[in-house]
Amino acid sequence: MPIRIDDATRTFTLHTLHTTYQMQVDEVGYLTHLYYGARSEGQMSYLPTFADRSGCCTTPHDVTGRTYSLDVLPQESPFQGNGDLRSPLLVVRDAQGTFGCDLRYARHEVRCGKYALAGLPAAYADADADDAQTLSVTLADERLGLEVELLYGVLPAIDVICRAAVVKNRGEGRVTVERLQSACLDFVHGNFDVITFNGQHCMERKPSRQRVLPGSFAVGSRRGQSSHQYNPFMILCDHDATETAGRAWSMTFVYSGNFKAEVEQTQYQQIRMQMGLSDELFSYPLEPGDELVAPEVIMTYSGAGLERLSHNLHRCIRRHICRGPWRDAPRPVLVNSWEAHYFNFTGDELVRLAAKAADLGMDMLVMDDGWFGDRNDDFRALGDWSVNEEKLGGTLAQLIEKINALGIKFGIWMEPEMVNEDSDLYRAHPDWALAVPGKAPALGRDQLVLDFSREDVRENIFAQICSVLDQGNIEYLKWDFNRSMVDIYSHAATDQGRVVYDYYLGLYDVLERLVQRYPNLLIEGCAAGGGRFDAGWLHYAPQFWTSDNTDGHDRMTIQYGTSFGYPCSTMGAHVSACPNEVNGRTVSLSARGLVAMAGGGFGYELDLLELPERACEIIRNQIAQYRSIEQLVREGLYYRLTDPATDDIYAWEFVSEDGAEAIVNAVVARAEGYGEARYVVPRGLTPDALYREVNMDQVFAANALMDMGLPLPVSSALYMSRSFRFVRVDA
Repeated sequence: MPIRIDDATRTFTLHTLHTTYQMQVDEVGYLTHLYYGARSEGQMSYLPTFADRSGCCTTPHDVTGRTYSLDVLPQESPFQGNGDLRSPLLVVRDAQGTFGCDLRYARHEVRCGKYALAGLPAAYADADADDAQTLSVTLADERLGLEVELLYGVLPAIDVICRAAVVKNRGEGRVTVERLQSACLDFVHGNFDVITFNGQHCMERKPSRQRVLPGSFAVGSRRGQSSHQYNPFMILCDHDATETAGRAWSMTFVYSGNFKAEVEQTQYQQIRMQMGLSDELFSYPLEPGDELVAPEVIMTYSGAGLERLSHNLHRCIRRHICRGPWRDAPRPVLVNSWEAHYFNFTGDELVRLAAKAADLGMDMLVMDDGWFGDRNDDFRALGDWSVNEEKLGGTLAQLIEKINALGIKFGIWMEPEMVNEDSDLYRAHPDWALAVPGKAPALGRDQLVLDFSREDVRENIFAQICSVLDQGNIEYLKWDFNRSMVDIYSHAATDQGRVVYDYYLGLYDVLERLVQRYPNLLIEGCAAGGGRFDAGWLHYAPQFWTSDNTDGHDRMTIQYGTSFGYPCSTMGAHVSACPNEVNGRTVSLSARGLVAMAGGGFGYELDLLELPERACEIIRNQIAQYRSIEQLVREGLYYRLTDPATDDIYAWEFVSEDGAEAIVNAVVARAEGYGEARYVVPRGLTPDALYREVNMDQVFAANALMDMGLPLPVSSALYMSRSFRFVRVDA
């Protein structure tokens, strides 16, 4: 079994296929962290050191003289208040306003299966197929009557350990949680880099790698969403780690709101990595009997570089975060109406667009913004989810029937969390928006955020969504979120410091009800593109709109960065018109198509009716090609063969788990000089095997391919693209 407990030494050891995680209750009663790395047997209690370090506080229950200090010892759940002056996971105030607690080991329990979290998304395990276990360790503060239950969910087959915590007020007075994070890794030494994934609207999740130096390095979001600016995913790795060598640890937050991820190096060159809720705009009161759940963090370790780390995370998110029938099913190839018509369309124009989509071999038309209320621009009508039948020339049901008659599925766009001041909903219920009384609200895209911490708001919006979805055969919903939270005030809350957290409990409640009521509905998340691309959202929607920037060149970097933490099956990727509306760049249709095929939500974002016949023929071939490789894109192992930030070509690869099939793709990203030969070197093939390249009908030795690669045409033009498909020749 993956969880082993030595009662004599009070040591807890968590084993996965290739990794070991170990902790111990020490002689004072604190839960200390010992080890997380390559699978090992035995006990690692020799790793912490004890010495008289001037300036480090000792505990009042000291049994070893001045050599014992929590400020130096590696810990599992560091808290503020008993001598550890590094960044804590937990900070609390008691009823008198005094900061500090003292959490000691109280009890533990081992359970079969993977834990779940009340009201929050979390990884799950199949009880019949997964050898998952949960370790629960409870820490307690007798003075406050406070308990913290630490949860460890072990998914051994994929080398993943999940962490969460539940803070429980078992005392007689109020306790206010001022800071709550979910996971911490303490390292007694290391020469490390930290990798984060940063960006902005239309250029999300660019990898940023830097040395870990003395002091604290942190990224996070105070925007009310996980954000375009910083993704809730972080890697700590050896300074010389590469895709295929070196040690690497990662944390992924299964949450869509404000977060903080931090790496701190102390004066003794110890390193702490941690992740959880942001303590900004957060102050959560717990009355006696109340509980507060810290959202889950997914952790994994690789001793073989960043590539294996990504493979572990991809398997986890595909198999243990995403749910429902679309998790393992081919997604429809779609055309979205936005870049074809924006707000200006009629029902007849959508039918013509659907007819052309059918002619080109597509599966679905998505009707984007502009179909409801008097929504002819982005200044009005959000919150009024009633069909504009005058604009559509009939009912929504009639439009859907016409499109379905063409052999095309129908999808729809909504932005349920938002409201315009110019809307019937806002005029009737202005207090339903998050806004500070007496202060002019900060607008974004001329809209406000609805207060999803309130049950009456959620019930109204859920009823409106269902009323729309029940009008016809709607098989896809694009759920958008186009601005950040600024004015954090709920008219229904007595403590404003809990509003943002409660907002996400409310949002997840609506999403869960939606998933249960419409189990076959394909939901794609969107937040002005990729502003809420996180593991929390993927628990309800198996794909997310990766970015509003669909330029084939920029998408190389966006999708490359996203792939470190998220599988390609979750990425919405479309081919759009050129010159690109974001940056004016022109990229060949072939390259745009090949880059978009690296996403599990493949489609088009342009006016099909304006395309010349040659472009139509290319699109037909792209769709046929995508259908032939879709399962490999969705389920295969992904390899980053080059870095688009530094290399002249952008190359990537999909390999089936058994190594029987592989697809190697390349696009020339920079063309300089004349006569240079460029080679694409695949990885992950079966050593010593032979592979037939389907297009050339030529057999290659796997060892030679993985050593020297394949040449691209000499003097390739900018954005020239090639795709190689290999099938293993089995004896």
